[in-house]
Amino acid sequence: MTLVDVDVVPPPFFCPIPAAVHPAVGEIEAVAIEWLDRVHLHRTDRERDRLLGTHSAEFYARFAPDGVPTHILTAALWVYWGFAFDDARCDSGPYSMDPSAFLALSGMVQRAMEGTVRPAEPYAAALHDIAARMRTQVTATVFRRFVEAHRHWLHCVAWQIGNCAAGRMPTVQEYLTMRAGSAGGPPTVELLEIANGIEVPSREMDSPAVRALTEMTQLIASLDNDLHSFRKELVENQTAHNILSVLRGHDGLSPAAALDAAVSIRDRAMIRFLELRDQVRATASAELRTYLAGLGHAIRGNIDWAGNVPRYLSGGPLRVEISEEPHDTNPDPLPYPAVSWWWERLAG
Repeated sequence: MTLVDVDVVPPPFFCPIPAAVHPAVGEIEAVAIEWLDRVHLHRTDRERDRLLGTHSAEFYARFAPDGVPTHILTAALWVYWGFAFDDARCDSGPYSMDPSAFLALSGMVQRAMEGTVRPAEPYAAALHDIAARMRTQVTATVFRRFVEAHRHWLHCVAWQIGNCAAGRMPTVQEYLTMRAGSAGGPPTVELLEIANGIEVPSREMDSPAVRALTEMTQLIASLDNDLHSFRKELVENQTAHNILSVLRGHDGLSPAAALDAAVSIRDRAMIRFLELRDQVRATASAELRTYLAGLGHAIRGNIDWAGNVPRYLSGGPLRVEISEEPHDTNPDPLPYPAVSWWWERLAG
């Protein structure tokens, strides 16, 4: 039996965080669509429909329900751009199986954020415009954090493309190290500072506890995306980089056991996130409290957004339910060095 032979339906997602969305989401989306039509990242009406179907404005309005509308717009523009770039340059096309070509492209795209000259390549040019907008809204420190998070993402995408080109399945340990990066977690989460108009003091943002919470958020959302997207990936034959495939490939698990193991990893990380977040929040600055709230909104918002986004529905209707209780209540550290340090004494 393969995963194709079973209906991979995850149990309700453990997330005792209330749903929320910014009240200006409709206005933000309208302005974002005007921008997309102006920069013209799509080549056809079908590509335009697919891009608008990412509901990227709603996505980030859920991450920052109390944010600054013009700043949420900036975050949403990057998310729209990220989906367009991912579809055209990462998941398909000539770069998707050519690591050296992708590395050259990603270096040029990354430099478009950092330089002052607008490049000719359309994706790099659009990113340059977004970066220029960011500079008018945030401090140099916050902008630098986003640039480095963006670099991390492109590095991890190159890893994924290299694996696909070589027909290589990563180990579970490697996957937990790299997946959050290849899924776009670092820049997406760093946008929380931009969308909320804050700068978390470096003594807090760079602390082990906040770094752990940031990583947990990125990995939990990435694993949730794996669970949301698996049936779509079956249809599109793109299951190599999914936690279910990795667990089956390296641990020899049955389809049901792979699903159970994936949900257990995710829920145990969520339990630790909630515990450590509460410890850190007790002594946090106002800016850090806003950021911590944003991490929670990011986890919950990603789940709520995925339930209706067309991007995940090509494999059939997607059932998304929320649970107040975890599937796995084990409080012990996960047995993977990449993430087990999250359970060390990091706060208090």
